Amino acid sequence: MSLLNDLINLDLTDSTKKIIAEYIWIGGSGMDLRSKARTLPKPESDPKKLPKWNYDGSSTGQAPGEDSEVILYPQAIFKDPFRGGNNILVICDAYTPTGEPIPTNKRHAAAKIFSHPEVEKEVPWYGIEQEYTLLQKDINWPLGWPKGGFPGPQGPYYCGIGADKAFGRDVVDAHYKACLYAGINISGINGEVMPGQWEFQVGPSVGISAGDEVWAARYILERITEIAGVVVSFDPKPIPGDWNGAGAHTNYSTKSMRDEGGYEIIKKAIEKLGLRHKEHIAAYGEGNERRLTGHHETANINTFKWGVANRGASIRVGRDTEQEGKGYFEDRRPASNMDPYVVTSMIAETTILL
Repeated sequence: MSLLNDLINLDLTDSTKKIIAEYIWIGGSGMDLRSKARTLPKPESDPKKLPKWNYDGSSTGQAPGEDSEVILYPQAIFKDPFRGGNNILVICDAYTPTGEPIPTNKRHAAAKIFSHPEVEKEVPWYGIEQEYTLLQKDINWPLGWPKGGFPGPQGPYYCGIGADKAFGRDVVDAHYKACLYAGINISGINGEVMPGQWEFQVGPSVGISAGDEVWAARYILERITEIAGVVVSFDPKPIPGDWNGAGAHTNYSTKSMRDEGGYEIIKKAIEKLGLRHKEHIAAYGEGNERRLTGHHETANINTFKWGVANRGASIRVGRDTEQEGKGYFEDRRPASNMDPYVVTSMIAETTILL
């Protein structure tokens, strides 16, 4: 086994200029990340200079068997924390051979919104709080929970420490450092309210990069849980009953909101979001109705309301923003399994372009 680990950890930089590029894309379910590796002749930092590639879309639910070729377009590069050296992770989106984005390619539409002059002028910032649950591999039950049973009620677990309160910290810390190594703008982690549930935050990131970074961070998390022999779930309500669900609260601001007088811009933006509440909810993740019940720090899915420091609201404005008269707000509606390309671009479209 030590020889195997030695080979896995080989540093190639002294023996070859060639690098390994892991091409990553989103499969047919919209949440199943896929990847495969190829050798490139030399290090590269510009995704536009990377070769396009193809894969069998009939095996990912994205193309029929009689015309199965789907083309990967490299869009963002991160350092590979698993192989190290000059090796890279490459976030891609997917197209038909004629250059049309396939239906599950949500990045393409988001990039159009973020490249709109009015949106670019506002320099939209995002901070995404990605919650997730770690599960025991063979029984599909949260990490640290007794098999077939339940731990004590919620209360001591949020940001808790100790063997009876924090479960999976080694996975969480490994993920934190791996994301920093990769160049992801990960800004923090914490244990969540339900035991076995954790959160990492990505941002502030500008425009389309927020989606790229969240997907890269999700990929790294899935790879680390693969190594650790546990399963990561992005289900918005993994355990029914009196347990918190999992969301992806999305913090947002524009240049106008961050400038003097920005609080008035924020209130107008929130009003616009309220007018499109149903459209946003429909795009904010599968199974979100099980989470947005009006309990466990959520607003009811059929109700739109906002408030200062109110964690039971659809939109929360921080005390600092209210006092300073400028800043950002938090959309608390997105589920943990939302597509960050969809959510970030939709918020920009609603608040800037409509």
